[in-house]
Amino acid sequence: MGDRAADDSSRDEEKADFDHSAGDSSRSNHSLHSHHSGVSRPRRRSVIHSERSDVGSALARHASISDAASLASIDRPPDEEDKLPKSKVYHPLSFPVLMLLAPASIFGVLARLGLQALVDYDGHSIFPLAWIQATGCLVMGFCLEFKEPLGQFYGPLYTAMTTGFCGSLTTFSGWQLDVFQSWLNTSRFHRDWLRDVIDGLTKTIFTLALALTSVSFGAHLASLARPLCPTLPPPSRKIRYSLTVLAILVYAAAYPAYFKMPTTWRHQVTAALLFSYPGTLTRYFLSIRLNPTFHLMPVGTFVANTFGTALLGALNVLQGMHTPPSPTACAILRGLSDGYCGCLTTVSTFAAEVASLNDKKSWLYVVASWVTSQLLLLVILGPSYWAGHVSEQSTCKFT
Repeated sequence: MGDRAADDSSRDEEKADFDHSAGDSSRSNHSLHSHHSGVSRPRRRSVIHSERSDVGSALARHASISDAASLASIDRPPDEEDKLPKSKVYHPLSFPVLMLLAPASIFGVLARLGLQALVDYDGHSIFPLAWIQATGCLVMGFCLEFKEPLGQFYGPLYTAMTTGFCGSLTTFSGWQLDVFQSWLNTSRFHRDWLRDVIDGLTKTIFTLALALTSVSFGAHLASLARPLCPTLPPPSRKIRYSLTVLAILVYAAAYPAYFKMPTTWRHQVTAALLFSYPGTLTRYFLSIRLNPTFHLMPVGTFVANTFGTALLGALNVLQGMHTPPSPTACAILRGLSDGYCGCLTTVSTFAAEVASLNDKKSWLYVVASWVTSQLLLLVILGPSYWAGHVSEQSTCKFT
């Protein structure tokens, strides 16, 4: 072990010397070119080719990652690659990691529904989902840069914050449905088809721009805050066990909340809380299983986002039937839409992956995700709307 540590230290020193000399050479060449031409060339994003990359640092330094498989670390708890001793490393499927995702999912849904209610008002200047996506991506970027300190403190807390809270706060399926409904002008605004197209493009471009900017800005803020934050001692075994038990109790409380609280709350929030954790678990398992296996783009996140969008489209059809379901069924359908689909799909992880990939792969990932989702909604919602069997507005009635 001592020889291995010495070898690792030697390799790190050699790499640092190489990087330093390469940097000096690069600066020298740049100065020489500027002296002769009088014009400074714009900075280019550096590319990281390692098998495992620090996504938070890459975002803060505006670097790119060439191998999409290395982005699987975004959803995984910190490990030895994040400079942690083995005693502080948690398996991605360990009980504490999985259990802390439950309350994080609930808090993420509550934050999304609460923020949406806050910013959705007559005469608003920006569509409500923009606030939600930007907030979740900002927190995501901050947590990615703090991955190593969070791992030193308590590893499952990192996964709860990123995969659980941020992944449940942001919603890819809600974004795609909002864009699709803009094409069709389901709100029946007084405008022509050209304005419908502009509205859909606005929600597409501005959501993507806000998400990418927010996740990079969050990582930058964290890089400034890290030197100022004290190192906290890790929690004792008793506290760790208590957190796991508390996490179970928080999610278990969602069931009596659904049945005991007023029925008018079911479609608004309590039904969504029931399905939040299953949605997050589905996305997490897809990420753990599929993301490390493909080098072109994060297929696990891609499958979660596109499948969740298709499912949201199907649920939207059921909520628009001319003969509406019962109030209880309507509450369950709304809970599946806001809870399961909202937590199954994510913009925060998607934005972190896009911002970290090199240009060609990031554009391929964005276009493939957006086009596939819009085509799925076209196949599911289009025939139902145009045949007149389903209303473009929800016909559900709640008691």
